[in-house]
Amino acid sequence: MTIRILVVDDHSVVRQGLRMFLGLDPELEIVGEAENGAEAVKLAAELKPDVVLMDMLMPVMDGIAATEAIRRDLPDTEVIALTSVLEDQAVIGAVKAGAIGYLLKDTQSDELRRAIKAAAEGQVQLSPQAASRLMREVRTPEVASVEALTEREDEVLRLIARGMANKEIARELVIGEKTVKTHVSNILQKLGVQSRTQAALYAAQNGLAELGTSG
Repeated sequence: MTIRILVVDDHSVVRQGLRMFLGLDPELEIVGEAENGAEAVKLAAELKPDVVLMDMLMPVMDGIAATEAIRRDLPDTEVIALTSVLEDQAVIGAVKAGAIGYLLKDTQSDELRRAIKAAAEGQVQLSPQAASRLMREVRTPEVASVEALTEREDEVLRLIARGMANKEIARELVIGEKTVKTHVSNILQKLGVQSRTQAALYAAQNGLAELGTSG
C-alpha cells in the first residue's frame, strides 16, 4: 500500500527536489503540493493524505497554524515539520500544534523516507536532544488525567511512549491494527492533546513510561 504525501513549502525548488527523490520510492506517492499553509489546509481536506511534509515559515498562513488546522480536522493525517534551522520555538510550536516529528531540510533522502514511513505507521520519532527539550518546554494540559484512560488505553499509551508503531502495538497486545487506531484516538481525546508525540510526552512527564528516542 502506497503512502500518500502532501508537500507544503513556499519554495518551488524545494517541492521539486522532494518530488524527485521521494518519487524514487515505490511505496511513496506525492498526491499534491501547496505553497502556503492556507492552501495546505484546503488541499489536505480534499486529498486526505497519510502524511504532510510541512514547512514552518510560509506566507499567508504559517506551518504551525496549518498543522493545527489539519490535525484538528483530519486526525488520521500525520504531519512532519520541515525546518531550515533547529529553532526551539519552531519545534515546540510544531509539536504543540500536533506534528508527529520534525526534520531539518538537509536531512538525507533515505532518512526522510524512513521518517515518512514511520509517521504513516504512527511512530513517534524524536532525537534525544529534541526529547529533552520537549520534556522541558511542552507541558501537557493540566486537565488531562490518566485516570480517565481504560486499562487497555493505558497499555497503548505506554507503548506509544516507547516509540512503537501501530503495527507493533497490535502485535504486542494481540489486537487488530484498527483497534489500536481507535484506542489512540480515544487517548488523544481524553488527554486533550493533538498528537501521539504529545501523548508520549504526557506519559513520560507523569512517570508512566520512559520516552523512547531515535538515534
